[in-house]
Amino acid sequence: MSQSNLEKQEAKLKQLNQKIKAEKNKIEQRLGKQIISQANLEYTNLSNDQIKLLAQQFSEFLKEKTVDH
Repeated sequence: MSQSNLEKQEAKLKQLNQKIKAEKNKIEQRLGKQIISQANLEYTNLSNDQIKLLAQQFSEFLKEKTVDH
């Protein structure tokens, strides 16, 4: 009986982890969409290399801002 209880808890944990992952993906998508929109970037002009460079620059900018405060 405890095995069944453990399996139920594992299933709940797996489901919760999936919900967390889905929510993180939604946030990432909204953040990316807002950054692209606010910066007036064109989706068609963004290569993977440009996306990586922009992400790195944005990350460095945020790190500088958090160090200043």
